[in-house]
Amino acid sequence: MITVQSISNYDKKQTTAITIGTFDGVHIGHRKILERLINDAKKSGLKSTVLTFFPHPRMVLQKDADIKLLNTLDEKVQILEKIGLDCLIIQPFTKDFSRLTATEFVRDLLVNELKAKKIIIGYDHRFGRNRNANITDLMAFGNALGFEVEEIEAQEIDEVSVSSTKIRNALFNGQIKTANKYLGYNYMLTGIVKRGKGIGRQLAFPTANMSIEESYKLIPKNGVYFVNSILKNEVVYGMMNIGFNPTVDGSKKSIEVHYFDFEGDLYNQTVQVNLLERIRDEHKFNSLEELKNQLQKDRATSISLIKN
Repeated sequence: MITVQSISNYDKKQTTAITIGTFDGVHIGHRKILERLINDAKKSGLKSTVLTFFPHPRMVLQKDADIKLLNTLDEKVQILEKIGLDCLIIQPFTKDFSRLTATEFVRDLLVNELKAKKIIIGYDHRFGRNRNANITDLMAFGNALGFEVEEIEAQEIDEVSVSSTKIRNALFNGQIKTANKYLGYNYMLTGIVKRGKGIGRQLAFPTANMSIEESYKLIPKNGVYFVNSILKNEVVYGMMNIGFNPTVDGSKKSIEVHYFDFEGDLYNQTVQVNLLERIRDEHKFNSLEELKNQLQKDRATSISLIKN
C-alpha cells in the first residue's frame, strides 16, 4: 500500500476506484466496504484507494467537541496496510478545505487530481461546503464527468454505525472481548515508554510506563488487563494497569505494563500493547504488601489465559 500525504501529492497517472471516510477503528463493518472496493478495483483495472482526513473533521469544525477515536493515525495506517489496498490518501482537513464547494471537491480533486473512475459511497454521504451535496448530486456529477457511483445500502451503513457505537461503549465499560469481536482484531494502545516512580520495581513488578501523546485516543475503562506486545520480534505477554494507582496516592492517570519473561530497556521506545482481556477493577489496597499479593494473583490469572 502506498500512503500519500495530501491529494496534491497523488501520482495522476493511475485511475482509481475510491471510497471516502474517516474509517475510525477499521472494524469488521468497514472491512466489508473495503473488500468490495478492492475486488471492484481489481476487476476494473483500477487502483483501490481510500481517501481519509486528518485531523478528524469534527476536531476542526467543532473545537469544543471531546472526540475520542479508536485509532491514532499511525494505527489506522497500519491496519489498512494489512487489508490489501493499493493506496491510502490522507488529506489534511482544514477550515479552508471544508469550504470547497461540491463542484470543486468532485471536479477538481476527485476527478482531475485522483482520476476517479468509480466511487463507492454510503447512501447518506454528504459533501461540499456546509455538507450541502448528497449521493444524488454525486451521481449527477458522475454522469457529467465520466465516473460511476456505487451506493452502499442503508443496512450496511447502519451496521457500520452500530459497530462503532458498540465498540466505543464496550471500551468505556471495560468489555474488551466484545470490542475486539467487533473490531476483528485486538484493541491497541501505542505509546512511548517513559520513566515512572519506580514503585513497580520495588514490588518486583517493574513496569513500562506508557505515554500516549494523542489526546484523542480512546483509553478503555480503568482496571487491570491481560495484554501482549511484539518486543524484539517476539510475542511477549503481560498485564497492564490503567488508572490512578490509589494505593500509592496517585493523582495522575497512568498506563503501566508489566511484561512476563522479558529483559531489556524499553525507555523512550514506542511500544504497541494489544488488550486481550480485562481481569479486574482498580482497587485501593491497605498496604504495598497487599498490593503485591494481588499483583501476584493477577500475574497467575494472566499466565493461565496464555494457554487459552
